[in-house]
Amino acid sequence: MNQKPLIYMILGIRPDIIRASIIIKYLRQSKKINFKLIWSGQHYSKNLKDTFFKELKLPKPDVELNCSGEDNLFISKYFKKLDSLLSKNRPKLVIFLGDTNTTSGSMCVANHNIPIFHIEGCMRSYNWKMPEEKYRTITDHLSDFIYVYLHNYRYQGKLEGIPNYRMKVVGNPIVEVITKILSKINRNKKNINDLLFKYKVSYKKYILMTAHRRENVEISQNLKNIFKLCNLYDEKIIFAASYRTQKNIQKFKIKIPKNVLIIDPIGYVEFLTLLNNSFLTLTDSGTVVEEACIIKIPSVQIRESTERPEVYIWKSSVKFDPRNNKSLYLKNVYKKSIKLKNMKWKHNFGDGSSSKKIATDIINKVKNNDLNIRNKLINNFMKKNYINDLIK
Repeated sequence: MNQKPLIYMILGIRPDIIRASIIIKYLRQSKKINFKLIWSGQHYSKNLKDTFFKELKLPKPDVELNCSGEDNLFISKYFKKLDSLLSKNRPKLVIFLGDTNTTSGSMCVANHNIPIFHIEGCMRSYNWKMPEEKYRTITDHLSDFIYVYLHNYRYQGKLEGIPNYRMKVVGNPIVEVITKILSKINRNKKNINDLLFKYKVSYKKYILMTAHRRENVEISQNLKNIFKLCNLYDEKIIFAASYRTQKNIQKFKIKIPKNVLIIDPIGYVEFLTLLNNSFLTLTDSGTVVEEACIIKIPSVQIRESTERPEVYIWKSSVKFDPRNNKSLYLKNVYKKSIKLKNMKWKHNFGDGSSSKKIATDIINKVKNNDLNIRNKLINNFMKKNYINDLIK
């Protein structure tokens, strides 16, 4: 009896779990594949991992690599453990999502000549200083097939020489994740009121904030500038700060504005409840900017550059470059953000069917053994005699 083909999905951070949650459920339900979820360990604390698996009703990962540490230390541990896992079990396909240190594992997978599929491909900030820009670019060019969220992302891939047949526009799976969770949240008004009471805030009278990117929280002046912007708002700001951020606030001896309440990272249901009832969000998270856009919450994107410029085009967000501390600039960002509450926008992230599209396509490609898709490019080169022309 033929065994079902073994498929790995490798994830490592909180937004990965959220965005992939429904895709994972579809893949686990399939009787045509043997699906296994691998967890790199990039996010390892309970409120950055276990809580989210529980809230999204996902079983624990099948394999935990338990890697941690700063970039190169993490990658060295990760590649060694991943190499051993791939050598032992030899999956038919490995799926990555996003642009994190975990996604860098595509290089290890490629060295085993195992086909790679990349979800959330061809997003670009065109800022090579960002580690994420390196990881997503490398992963896209190593991948046999790429699921892109928007048509402009596919165009960016084409500009880099990735052929159309290796890309598919599917929309953003975060749409259906948010829709399902919010429908449950909104059915329990008592829980919402209790949460607002917990933080001593009123409906649409507060701001929710996150900041974790190293270019924002590891540079003293940039982090100080973020709080300078916070100081311009009259509203209370609930700042769900990463542990790295909290550590650096103390290290840089930054004075916290009176309207800012710093809390530890929180679970996804609590976060989404607070976001949905807020007046505005200040964030450097790409996922939060998307979530806010979808549920009609204005945002200030704390980024020098972004791979999600569409939120500016749709007028759901304004840009704040934390390198700029000029008073006039800060006031201008503040004024623009206040005006956002009167804006009406439509997003183009998809109709809520992305997860099913992606999972169905993966299962069909595995069933039809259509995984080594990039070989078509090599065959095309040979047919058109490009190599011989180059030799001449």
